[in-house]
Amino acid sequence: MKKLDESLLGGVPPFRKLQRPQVREILDLAEPKRFDAGTAIFDEGMAADRFYLLLDGHIRVLRTTEGGDQVIALHIVAGQLFGIAAAIGRETYPATAMPVDDCLVLSWPTSHWSKFTAKYDGFATESYKVVGERMGEMNNRLVEMATQQVEQRVARAVLRLIRQSGKAVEGGIEIDFPITRQNLSDMTGTTLHTVSRLMSAWEKGGLVKSSRRHIVVTDPHRLVVLSEKSD
Repeated sequence: MKKLDESLLGGVPPFRKLQRPQVREILDLAEPKRFDAGTAIFDEGMAADRFYLLLDGHIRVLRTTEGGDQVIALHIVAGQLFGIAAAIGRETYPATAMPVDDCLVLSWPTSHWSKFTAKYDGFATESYKVVGERMGEMNNRLVEMATQQVEQRVARAVLRLIRQSGKAVEGGIEIDFPITRQNLSDMTGTTLHTVSRLMSAWEKGGLVKSSRRHIVVTDPHRLVVLSEKSD
């Protein structure tokens, strides 16, 4: 880890308020590891023995329902902490972390969490801000599920993804990791048939272009208008 320049992490939330020597101290305790797409980094219910920082790639966070189905809770993009069960007082992981593509992560033993938050004020404030933002996102999605029509929910889900990981391409903004219609249905509490019907209609209307695992938003403004439409 000594080869990883601490200045490269200056804008990453856990580190951006720390001095370079402090960042170096934390990095020297980290273990780097690569994970292949589709290979879980940890599973829901496992003992939370480590916490992680995603350096490269994208991670899908999955929760299992009482009926045994998996739903997508959120996505993690590069530069974010995950697996921080200790931050919410848990000894097990509340969800499964599944790489969407090949990922590079750093990890630390969970026992270091309390040491880092006690020793580095900036690490604590920035990390708990991330926790608050994710809880806010989850609450917003629960409200959407309870109060919004399916088309509006799906539009908001697509817009959330391009805000998190959008890449400008010819003809629009592409979600910069593999995403399927089944994934969208898992994110929005609807059926694959309904999402497929919506996406087909949006394609005909010039809002999006989609292939088997990729989505390009060709008219973001119209999609925003659709996401805010009220009955």
